[in-house]
Amino acid sequence: MAGYGPPPSERKVRRNKDDFEEQAVTIVADDEVRGPELPHSALYCPRTVDWYETWRRAPQAAVFVSTDWQRLQMLAPLVDAYFLEPSTKLLAEIRLSESLLGATHVDRMRGRITVELPKPASGGTRPPAGVADMRAARRKRMTDAS
Repeated sequence: MAGYGPPPSERKVRRNKDDFEEQAVTIVADDEVRGPELPHSALYCPRTVDWYETWRRAPQAAVFVSTDWQRLQMLAPLVDAYFLEPSTKLLAEIRLSESLLGATHVDRMRGRITVELPKPASGGTRPPAGVADMRAARRKRMTDAS
C-alpha cells in the first residue's frame, strides 16, 4: 500500500542546512522603469521592445547590475528572432537565460528573491468589479446556520 512513510523524527538534526538565509532579498513591486534603454530598439519588432520594457519594469530589475542588463541586451536578438519565426531551440535558450534573471515565481524562490506587492489604498475592502467577495458569502452562511 502506497503512503508517505513514517513521520520524521522530532529530534532529527539537518547537517546540510541551507545557510543562505542572510542573502535573501525583498523587493517592492513599484512599476518603476529601471536600467538602460534597449540599444538600436528601432531595429527590433515591437514585441521585442515590449519584452525588454517588461524587464525594465519588473520588480527584480531593482537588483540588476550591469552584467544582468548586458545579458538582456544580448538576448534581444534571440527574442526578436523567436517572435519572427518561433523555434523550440530559441525558446529553450531564452527560457534558460530568463530563468537565471528570476523570470518566474520558482526562479525567484531559488534566487531567494521575495517580491512585496504594494498595499492597496485604504479606500475600503471592496473587491474589484467582477470579483466575488467570499467573506460576505461566508458571513451569510454562518448567520444562516445559527
